[in-house]
Parts: sequence; C-alpha cells; structure tokens
Amino acid sequence: MSESELGFSSRAIHAGQEPDASTGAVVTPIYQTSTYKQDGIGGFRGGYEYSRSANPTRTALETGFAALEGGSRGFAFASGLAAQDTLLRAALAPGDHIVVPSDAYGGTYRLVNKVLTHWGVEHSIATIADLDSVRAAIRPTTKIIWVETPTNPLLGIADIEALAALAHEHDALLVVDNTFASPYLQQPLALGADVVTHSTTKYCGGHSDVVGGAVVVGRDITVPGFADLEERVAFHQNSMGAVAGPFDAWLVQRGLKTLAVRMEQHCTNAEVVADFLTGHRGVAQVLYPGLPEHPGHDVAARQMKRFGGMVSFRVAAGEDVAIKICAETQLFTLGESLGGVESLIEHPARMTHASVVGTELEVPGDLIRLSVGIEDVDDLVADLAQALDRLT
Repeated sequence: MSESELGFSSRAIHAGQEPDASTGAVVTPIYQTSTYKQDGIGGFRGGYEYSRSANPTRTALETGFAALEGGSRGFAFASGLAAQDTLLRAALAPGDHIVVPSDAYGGTYRLVNKVLTHWGVEHSIATIADLDSVRAAIRPTTKIIWVETPTNPLLGIADIEALAALAHEHDALLVVDNTFASPYLQQPLALGADVVTHSTTKYCGGHSDVVGGAVVVGRDITVPGFADLEERVAFHQNSMGAVAGPFDAWLVQRGLKTLAVRMEQHCTNAEVVADFLTGHRGVAQVLYPGLPEHPGHDVAARQMKRFGGMVSFRVAAGEDVAIKICAETQLFTLGESLGGVESLIEHPARMTHASVVGTELEVPGDLIRLSVGIEDVDDLVADLAQALDRLT
C-alpha cells in the first residue's frame, strides 16, 4: 500500500520510520551526534554533515509530521515558539502586516507584538470567528492571516475553509496553529490552509516530558510570492538554528504513535467533564465546542473529527474564587502547558496569558482552563466536584 492509502494511525506508526538499515531496529535510533564522517570533502553520507542542518532522528519526525498533516515537508524545532518565529521570519519582511486572533496564545502574541514589531512587521487584531472582522483587519500589506482553532484559552472556533478563501482573495497565507486539535482531530491543509504549526510539547508529545515545535508547509502553495516557502523555511531553520535535538525528536515521534488512541480518550473525558460543569451551580459558563450551545459548534463538527480535550469555564463567584478552585483540586495538577496524559488546571489571566493583560487579548479573571487527561473520568469529575462544592 502507498503511504497515502494508509489510515492515520498506520501513518503515525510507520511514516518516516523504516527499520534501521544496519540492525533492523523497528524504532528509529536516537542519533545523538553533532557531526558526521564525510566520504571526502563535500561527500555527505546520506546527506548528513552537521546536526543543526539535519539529523536522522529529526528527519524521521519531520517526515512523519508531513505525512500526518498532508503537507509537502515538515520541520521540527526546539519549541512551538521557535517554530512560529522561524516561519514568520521566513514568510515576512519589514513593512509586511499580519492579522492575529483576538483570542490567541499569549506567547504567540508576545512574539508578534514585542519581537516582530521591532523588526518592522505590523499587525492587527481580529475576531477570528467573524469573517467581517478579519476582512476589516486586512491591509494591502497583509501577508499572513494567523489562526488558532480551537483558540487558547476561550475555545473559539474559526472556519478554516472560509478563512483560506478570504486569505487567498487578498494574496495572503493562511497559517493555522493546530496545537489544540492535533493532526488527528483536524486537517487544516486539506481545508485550504497553507501552513500548519504545532507546539509538539502538547498532544503530539503527549507525556509532559518534552518541549518542541513543528511547521508543516502545504503542497502547491498558489499565493503569489510564496511558491518557494518550503525552501525559505528550510533555509531559516538551518540559519537560525532552533532545531529539535535528537532525543526530543525521538520523544515526539514516540508520542505520535499513540496520538489517535490518546486523543479519543481525551475527547471522551472532556465531553463528560463539560457536561458536569454545565450543570454545576457554581459555573457561570462552560466553553467547549462540543456543546450544542457553543457558537462554533456547527463549524467544529464540520471540520474536526471530535471536539478535543480542552475545556474552559467561568466561575460565577468571580476571580478570587477561581484562583482558590485552582489550588483545591487534587487530581487536576495546577500547572501550565496542556495535552499530557495527566489532567492540568490553570488560571490563564495570571499564568499562560499574563503577558497579554492590559491588551485586547486580555482574558477574563474568572476563567479556568482545564487540560483534561486520560485518567478515569469518574475520578476527574469527583475532583472538580469537591473543589467546586467547597468554594461555590
């Protein structure tokens, strides 16, 4: 069977992971080396000369990512922000403009607002679920429309297909941060997006033991001026050097092999948790795209396989009680990040999104974000119940 005929899990387990040529090992070796013996000057054995430029373990991961997202080429980085920074510098130049979501990861906005601004790149903020808002934010110099869907931390949903059409109408790229959904639940490139990014720290790694990032460039990009984007990203990856180390690449590759089964359980547990929170007297609002009353539910149902493992909710009693609830859970661990097998709870306004306080991206103080893990769901509900019942 050709790779394109294989199902998701088969590609996750096998793409880029042929048995080792010398030993037959079925798991990609960790090539923990900085340099390689050359067969004469300029004679790179297998194309490898120095591990910043290429490393076989990283190549295996990058090949797998391209296969899972349906792209032309994948690139692995030292973190999600390293991936985003490399892509943005490869695609943009001083004087260019980018549209960013009004609900986005605080680190992404900090990168755009505090780093790229000094490089001469301008940005506008738009409500990414509202096409008219995005359209109004576009300028003649707009080169990228940046999308998270679901968004972090308000779980908003963007219509990828519609935004791709809008971006291409204005000769701009559509870039989708697919971290919250993962390649298993959502395929942005198949919906018209041009580039996908990931923090592989999250669901792709899946075990809270690695930090990494990825970029996957789509096939046959038709946006004027970007036909060579794959080559530009490759050049910047090597020139800037924020690459995934071999052990980190190996850990993410291992995580991808079980992504499908883990995501199914994350989704199942999150649905139960969201239903519980919806009926609790101390909860003012539950933000989860799997709920029929969520404004993006229909779009999410159309473009996602399931609705993900992230749930946010607002506490009726306000910010002070929300903070106390975060400290009272026992199975939900108070911590940043997401997407691991263990459940996490956090207060975005004072943790992951503290950097956007005072900006248009500031999140409500009464908001709690849950990364619902794959523990027994009855235990997760009981843990939330005891904290909520005690404090609300």
